[in-house]
Amino acid sequence: MNKTVKILLIGVVSLVIILAGIHFYAMLLMEDEDHQIGIEFLSPLLQDGDLIFQTSQSSQSKAIQLATKSKYSHMGMIYTKGNKTYVVEAVQPVKLTPIEEWVKKGKNGYYIVKRLRKADKILTQEVKLKMRLIGENYLGKDYDQYFEWSDKRIYCSELIWKIYKEAANIEIGELQKLRDFDLSNKIVKQALRTRYGDKIPLDELVISPVQMLNSDKLITIYEE
Repeated sequence: MNKTVKILLIGVVSLVIILAGIHFYAMLLMEDEDHQIGIEFLSPLLQDGDLIFQTSQSSQSKAIQLATKSKYSHMGMIYTKGNKTYVVEAVQPVKLTPIEEWVKKGKNGYYIVKRLRKADKILTQEVKLKMRLIGENYLGKDYDQYFEWSDKRIYCSELIWKIYKEAANIEIGELQKLRDFDLSNKIVKQALRTRYGDKIPLDELVISPVQMLNSDKLITIYEE
């Protein structure tokens, strides 16, 4: 092997090592930016009507997790507006939250995105328009900490369930009664006492985030 070939070979090997180092450093930066880069790449792939779930860090989250036996305690629906992606969510009050902000609010920034099966055929432009209008009608409504099945106040999974039902006549997740959940844990019992005192409405209809998450009508698009 002549000297020129050796020099070229050494140069190629050095370049490969440098590029590998740059790639490794970039990966570390991505991990340190609290999922921001991932969201920026994902947002253009999301569609109106996609469902997004996270573990809330609210004061009632632990009780919801225990009662429903799921780590996911909050959810919303994707809403695009121009070049920006929002999440329609029932907090206090119901509002549109930029998706980057929404992800940051969840525990460790983790989330999962689901989409209706055959959404491209079922969620026509007409249906999506209905979903947007119905969702916008709920904006500003108070959060329902009592989980009542009415439109006066509304909670996260109830909001999205009703949007799908009213706009597309699709029920995502099976409705349950409060008594169907695991109410045995002391944290859950305390949350119920705080809200209802001794008159717990065990027959109240409820839709939980995990019932919607596990619906066979949905497919997983992305999980962080």
